[in-house]
Amino acid sequence: MSSTTLAKDYKERIVPELTEEFKYTTPMQVPRLEKIVINQGLGAATQDKKLIETAINELTAITGQKAVPTVSKKDIASFKLRKKMPIGAMVTLRREKMYEFLERLVRVALPRIRDFKGINAKLDGRGNYTLGITEQIIFPEINIDSVPNIKGMNITFVTSADTDEEGFALLKKFGLPFKKEN
Repeated sequence: MSSTTLAKDYKERIVPELTEEFKYTTPMQVPRLEKIVINQGLGAATQDKKLIETAINELTAITGQKAVPTVSKKDIASFKLRKKMPIGAMVTLRREKMYEFLERLVRVALPRIRDFKGINAKLDGRGNYTLGITEQIIFPEINIDSVPNIKGMNITFVTSADTDEEGFALLKKFGLPFKKEN
């Protein structure tokens, strides 16, 4: 199933199923995945500038889109942090690249996690979901031998859903492996 098929799958299968489930009157009411934001915070980057470069290269390899550095908003002396100092990397995916990444995440990366039992089903109250990953090496694009240190990342799925229930149903239909509720 290619990414264009994931977008097609949304239109042909997911929209009718969600319309049926939540009794929407028009297709425009059906929630959709608007963007996926991948973010890596690197506190140690205040001491080592190469960390930012490495993180940007890794995120670019994983997503297929150039990552950008994130900078601090204020000075914090106890952390040796100055305003506008690079402290992380992020990339925002939309449309085609978003569907490609989602498919690789669900089909390839998540199953590579050791003792994987599913992801937590806790949304933010507005239908968005953030998934924390502890190791970037679960992605096949990353060569384990060339990784200087293991870093985690947050992957945020931004939906147009009004409620957590609708956002959860949408993400579940896209194939995100949520843990079974006991």
